[in-house]
Parts: sequence; structure tokens; C-alpha cells
Amino acid sequence: MADMKVSFDWGPTKKCFDSKSPPISLSGVPAGTKTLDIRMKDMDVPDYNHGGGKVDFSGQKSLAYGAFSYTGPCPPSGKHKYRFTVKALDAGGKTLASATADKMFP
Repeated sequence: MADMKVSFDWGPTKKCFDSKSPPISLSGVPAGTKTLDIRMKDMDVPDYNHGGGKVDFSGQKSLAYGAFSYTGPCPPSGKHKYRFTVKALDAGGKTLASATADKMFP
């Protein structure tokens, strides 16, 4: 497995189900990666499915705000901790590497 890393900033993300993904930075994505599979989880309410999306990968170091659609953060009270998991997939869908990043919202 490669030493893949991912980080993100909420940036322009609006509270309560902003459907546009936040800006995401990538490094160490392994050669042969064709697709990034990205999922978000609320670590305080892990049963809620925020979903995620797939993005074609062509060597980019970042994904812009809105690169994919998902159900954005909407903590009912206070702050919640959210985790993005990014999997690097080859052309056949095999996972080459994965990385996670956590951040509180809002």
C-alpha cells in the first residue's frame, strides 16, 4: 500500500446538508489509480449515511469544492466529528491505497 494522505477544509461548506463536497487535498496517491472513492461518516452518529462519490483521478493534488455530491454535515447541536475516507482504485476497481482525515464541524 502506498503512503497516501488526505486532508480537507470545510471551506465554503454551508451547515445542513450542503450537497457540494468540501475542498480535499491529496498526496501519495499510487500509480495506476484511475478513480477516487470518497465517503464521509459522522463519527458521533455513525449510522447516518452521508454517502460520498467517485471522482476520476488523473494526478491532481486537490479536489475543488463541489467535486462530487453527498449529504453534507448537519449536526443537530454542538459540533460533530466527521471522517472522510478516500480509496484509490485501479481500472478494475481494486483498492490500491486508502487514507482518512477527521475534522470537527462547524
